[in-house]
Amino acid sequence: MTSIEIRVRDLYDDLNDSEKKAASFFLSHVDSVFVLPIAKLAKQADTTQVAWVRLCKHIGFDGLKDMKKALFNELNETNAPTAQRESSGFFTDIRDYNTITEMADAVKTSSICAIEDTMKLLDPAIVERAAGKIIQADSVRLFGVNASSLVAQDLYYKLIRIGKSACYAQDLHIQLTYAATMGPKDVGIFVSNSGTTREVMECLHLAAARGGTTIALTRFDNSPLAQAADLCLYTSSPEISHRSGAMSSRIAQMRSEERRAWWMFCSPLLPAATTAKWKPPWKTVIRAV
Repeated sequence: MTSIEIRVRDLYDDLNDSEKKAASFFLSHVDSVFVLPIAKLAKQADTTQVAWVRLCKHIGFDGLKDMKKALFNELNETNAPTAQRESSGFFTDIRDYNTITEMADAVKTSSICAIEDTMKLLDPAIVERAAGKIIQADSVRLFGVNASSLVAQDLYYKLIRIGKSACYAQDLHIQLTYAATMGPKDVGIFVSNSGTTREVMECLHLAAARGGTTIALTRFDNSPLAQAADLCLYTSSPEISHRSGAMSSRIAQMRSEERRAWWMFCSPLLPAATTAKWKPPWKTVIRAV
C-alpha cells in the first residue's frame, strides 16, 4: 500500500458522502486512476468530478493530475504489481470467536502494519525540524491522556536518559500547569491518536498562548490537533474497535518518537559536553532507547 492510499484510508471517516464514494473507488481500483480521465472516474465511482478534486486536496495535492503524478512515481519506486505491493497482512481485531493462535496473529499483523504504514507517512524534514527544536529547547514538556499518556511517558524516559530537561505527569492538572508555565524557549509534545482529545487540546492552546513550540504526534487527518500544532508527526494505525485498546496506535506512536530520539542523538547540534557526561557509554544508551 502506498503512502497516498494510506492517507485516503486514514481520512475516510472525515469525508462527506460524495468524497467517500471517490475514496472507496480509489482504494479498490488504484490502477484505474492512471487510465481513466476524471469524467469517467466520477461516473464509475457514482460521484462528481468536484468530489475527486476535493479528495485530492484533502490528502495534500493541488488536484487529480498532481495526485496521479505522485502515485505514479511512488508505484514506480516499488516496481511491483498491485498484488505484490499489498502488505503481508491487514489491520484486524480480536473477536470473541478467535482462538489463542488467531488472537496472537491478529496482534502481530496489526502491529506490523502500523509500523510499516507509519514509515510511509514519515517526512524526514519534519522529523529533523522537530528534533532540532527539542535539542535547542530549555525544557521539553509532554502531554497525553489515557493510552496516549503511555507514549508520552515513554518519550519522557528516553529524553531524561540523554540528559534532556523534560517534564511529564499523568495528572491532568499538572499537565495544565506545565502548559501554562511554558516559555518561548520551551517545547511541548502533544500525543493524541484521534487529534481531538479535549484535554490535550486545552494544554496545546495554553502552551501556544505562552509562545512555546508545539509538536503533535497524531494520525494523518485534518484534526484540530494537526491544524493547531507548529509541527505534526503523523502515524497510521486504524483501531477497528475499542477491543484492541489502542494497541496499534500506541505502537505506531512509539516507533515515531523513537526515530526522533535516534536523530537527536546523532545530531551535530547536541552539545559535546552532554555526551561527555553520559554514563554508561553512548552505545549502551542508544540500546536502551
